[in-house]
Amino acid sequence: MVDLDSEVPPLPPRYRFRDLLLGDQGWQSDDRVQVEFYMNENTFKERLKLFFIKNQRSSLRIRLFNFSLKLLSCFLYIVRVLLDDPTQGLGCKELNRSCSNQNYTPGAIDWSPIIWVNRSLPLWGLQVSVAVISLFETLLLSYLSYKGNIWEQILRIPFLLEIINAVPFIITIFWPVLRNLFIPVFLNCWLAKHALENMINDLHRAIQRTQSAMFNQVLILISTLLCLIFTCICGIQHLERAGNRLTLFDSLYFCIVTFSTVGFGDVTPKIWPSKLLVVIMICVALVVLPIQFEQLAYLWMERQKSGGNYSRYRAQTEKHVVLCVSSLKIDLLMDFLNEFYAHPRLQDYYVVILCPTEMDAQVRRVLQIPMWSQRVIYLQGSALKDQDLLRAKMDNAEACFILSSRCEVDRTAADHQTILRAWAVKDFAPNCPLYVQILKPENKFHIKFADHVVCEEEFKYAMLALNCICPATSTLITLLVHTSRGHTAPWEAFRQLTGTKQTLNRESQQSPEQWQKMYGRCSGNEVYHINLEESTFFAEYEGKSFTYASFHAHKKFGVCLIGVRKEDNKNILLNPGPRYIMSSTDICFYINITKEENSAFKKQEKHRKNHESKLSYHGASRLPVHSIIASMGTVAIDLQDTGCRSGATLALPAEGGKEGRRPSIAPVLEVADSSSLHTCDLLSDQSEDETTPSDDEVSAGLEYAKGYPPYSPYIGSSPTFCHLLHEKVPFCCLRLDKGCQHNYYEDAKAYGFKNKLIIVAAETAGNGLYNFIVPLRAYYRPKKELNPIVLLLDNPPDMHFLDAICWFPMVYYMVGSIDNLDDLLRCGVTFAANMVVVDKESTMSAEEDYMADAKTIVNVQTLFRLFSSLSIITELTHPANMRFMQFRAKDCYSLALSKLEKKEREKGSNLAFMFRLPFAAGRVFSISMLDTLLYQSFVKDYMISITRLLLGLDTTPGSGFLCSMKITEEDLWIRTYARLYQKLCSSTGDIPIGVYRTESQKLTTSESREMASQSQISISVEEWEDTKDTKEQLSCRGNHRNSTSSDQSDHPLLRRKSMQWARRLSRRAPRHSAKTAEKINQQRMNLYRRSERQELAELVKNRMKHLGLSPAGYDEMNDHQNTLSYILINPSPDTRLELNDIVYLIRPDPLTYVPNAGPSRKDSFCNTVGQDTREETQL
Repeated sequence: MVDLDSEVPPLPPRYRFRDLLLGDQGWQSDDRVQVEFYMNENTFKERLKLFFIKNQRSSLRIRLFNFSLKLLSCFLYIVRVLLDDPTQGLGCKELNRSCSNQNYTPGAIDWSPIIWVNRSLPLWGLQVSVAVISLFETLLLSYLSYKGNIWEQILRIPFLLEIINAVPFIITIFWPVLRNLFIPVFLNCWLAKHALENMINDLHRAIQRTQSAMFNQVLILISTLLCLIFTCICGIQHLERAGNRLTLFDSLYFCIVTFSTVGFGDVTPKIWPSKLLVVIMICVALVVLPIQFEQLAYLWMERQKSGGNYSRYRAQTEKHVVLCVSSLKIDLLMDFLNEFYAHPRLQDYYVVILCPTEMDAQVRRVLQIPMWSQRVIYLQGSALKDQDLLRAKMDNAEACFILSSRCEVDRTAADHQTILRAWAVKDFAPNCPLYVQILKPENKFHIKFADHVVCEEEFKYAMLALNCICPATSTLITLLVHTSRGHTAPWEAFRQLTGTKQTLNRESQQSPEQWQKMYGRCSGNEVYHINLEESTFFAEYEGKSFTYASFHAHKKFGVCLIGVRKEDNKNILLNPGPRYIMSSTDICFYINITKEENSAFKKQEKHRKNHESKLSYHGASRLPVHSIIASMGTVAIDLQDTGCRSGATLALPAEGGKEGRRPSIAPVLEVADSSSLHTCDLLSDQSEDETTPSDDEVSAGLEYAKGYPPYSPYIGSSPTFCHLLHEKVPFCCLRLDKGCQHNYYEDAKAYGFKNKLIIVAAETAGNGLYNFIVPLRAYYRPKKELNPIVLLLDNPPDMHFLDAICWFPMVYYMVGSIDNLDDLLRCGVTFAANMVVVDKESTMSAEEDYMADAKTIVNVQTLFRLFSSLSIITELTHPANMRFMQFRAKDCYSLALSKLEKKEREKGSNLAFMFRLPFAAGRVFSISMLDTLLYQSFVKDYMISITRLLLGLDTTPGSGFLCSMKITEEDLWIRTYARLYQKLCSSTGDIPIGVYRTESQKLTTSESREMASQSQISISVEEWEDTKDTKEQLSCRGNHRNSTSSDQSDHPLLRRKSMQWARRLSRRAPRHSAKTAEKINQQRMNLYRRSERQELAELVKNRMKHLGLSPAGYDEMNDHQNTLSYILINPSPDTRLELNDIVYLIRPDPLTYVPNAGPSRKDSFCNTVGQDTREETQL
């Protein structure tokens, strides 16, 4: 059979392309036509244009060659001037003119020396060659750049100058007579300037970098100035050939003196052409130079605003970090700089600030201080632009801090900007460590790739929640995460202790303000880490239990071991308990006045063979004092002979003949067993779960389950084992002030709660508020001690938030505001344990920054006046405003603390407010104080993890939790902090880390006199009263001092009595001295103050009666204004315990002992919620 395909002739090539487009695959194996596409026209002119103009590299070479030719022509002109001597002939013999030497006579100018010069033949040849090449290049470039308008090419100044300097030399080739004709070759300097500018432009195009406008402008200015001076020098020198016959140096001297406006007058032009040239050059300079300087000044100002660039050479040789912010405030800047540069090893780092806004006046003044101007560089730019990130040399940075703008009205939008900045930095510099601050917890999962993240609302609400059960937790955390220098205790009633934060002077013991001395000293404690095998503190405890190592390290060195981390595990365990055995590869985390690397140890010499040093004391009734003497960051610790020994107990010294037997404390065992772990008699085991509920609990349905919350309001929340309800509460039952079909209660009083309330006043129910509830419902909190939580919200909560909180017991919400007294009374403020006032987002921004807290401060002050016994915890936007909390204008002690704060601020302390009573007591908090947590994590990468564990934001299996215990009268036999440490470690395995102490505020001398005068006046008045009136008065005064409530009839009685006293005193005033009159006025003022407080009490009671509430629980006279509270972090072992001290404890995880416990214990942790079995298996 014949193959038909072989007989068909192939189609012409013009059909093959069409068939290929139509999809015919039969022609793919055939030959194809190769089509070449040209980017430019294939002409000789276009190829020349591509080589001379369009191509950056070839064009750069051409312009560099042109620039060299112009400089060569100027150099040849200088050589001609140096070789030419007008006294030896003018080079005009070719024209048969007289060449005799002529002297200058006034009134007549010999133009011959000006027109003719003496040019040697070799020099003429070189100048002609340069002129021919330059003219040819100029004509070629003019032809290539011709665009239809020939006059535009001819009338250009560079073209005209080229014609003037080159054409005469070409003419001399054909007319040799003109070989010595003067040609102004020095004007080629302007052509060299033009070529230099074009060359710089081509250079930046060739290396693909954006040229600096500042560099170009400086180059133009310098080149313009040089060209003016060079032109003036050559012009004056040549014209004065017919006058003074100046040399080039004389002309240079004259030009410099003239342009500098000095004008000595020793060298001056003599003929009018040279004088005219000087006038022209001065006029040109007065026009051209100011324009150049103006442009340079404008660019300099713009450069100052934008900050310029961070040097690439500096980025490769020096270390720097980048701080990205939306808007830079002075407080934020100083907090960052003080915390960052507080570490010795960061002193050589540079800080590059990248901010899109212009630097404000305050920041500019601070950055001009020499201490910061050499280390801080401000760049105006955006992190979303690669160009600005390149300016900041982000790829070479050691770290990048990205902070959110918390003062924005829309905090979600601020988070979105932060997320985009983090993405942009990660895309540009993948290896640069990221430290990101986020505001809303629901946005946290977008930046999980960051190395360290601090969510503001998470930390804020968790800290406020712990403040309710562990007083002053916010102050404790704030002091631990600060590394700033200069936080000191007062000296002689508020005088600073000398030295840095870690410095303790022995002379400070003379300070009359004992609490400030102890508080300031203990505030220097921070968290440090060290490897166990490299540590002097902990190396000897390898193979021993954690509690044994913690107790003996504190007893011997005064350090508090709080946690460990295994080498093969990145999770940190806070107080893993006595069952944890220390290993040589463990990383130990401890609290101390300074880190071990900066410590020096001295072992005291033993002069006795026996161990009498075990019982050595400093004083008659003191335990061994481990003196800590810090100087310039180095600590010298005097060690007693406290060798680790099993069975050792802390013996107490005998006192004054009291030989009664005291209770003993069990020793801390090296390796704990199950029998050594028992419930301490001075506190209840808060992890105990009551297996048998009471009848009241069963009837009220209070038998809770333990498990993980089934619903979280946002992605990324850490699961926490909590007390939960078996069934979720209907949404209608969560509303406190409105009854529903399930209950008819309309106020907090009607519920009959056994424990006092915790009220949270917030603007909206954000997702961060979920972190306020979780720590208060954690599984290790005893059920009997759970406080009801009432959310007082300005706006109704969303459904998804109610769905998250409906599983928690005793959590309610109410729509209202702290501005409204009725709302406060309905939510149960009269019998609340704590009132937490959260800063409102709508008030965080104000025209005047520090006025953002005005509404919150005034509202809290009103609460403080109306409910003086209420513990109020307030969040502020600006820490500087905490001085207005519980403000008392005429209180002498507060005024003294105000002066102390001013002195501390003048000395550069960024924690100058630490001695303010509200901050020391933990009643005020600002989230900006936690900014240092993110900054400190650059050096201590574990600080965020430890803080989250302390606050209960993260729960690691085997890690302990923060709680507290109160010292009662039955516990005072322990006497000292060291014995308490031993008692806790040997019984429950708890690790104490600090003490919260409340003392009675000592009255000043003036206040004492005022109280004495009041008592004297009251006695004098009683002498004037009859017996009946005296009894009434004493009864009235007793009621006011001792009663917790008063009737409305007491107020008119006080007014009537005060008026009677005033009239009688006024009638008998002349018989008494001026001192008595002063006492009378003080007494009247005291009565006025009492009446004012009585009026406030009546106002509250009237509103309660109007709302149908019983005023029986309102205590208007219980005032805590005469008490002060403060924190002692890791106090010395010999610190005496006082009544009502609250000790901060890190308690081991109760679930750690579940596998070894009995069946009832195990069953108590297994709840009946359907998912709890799965969750417990994961633990």
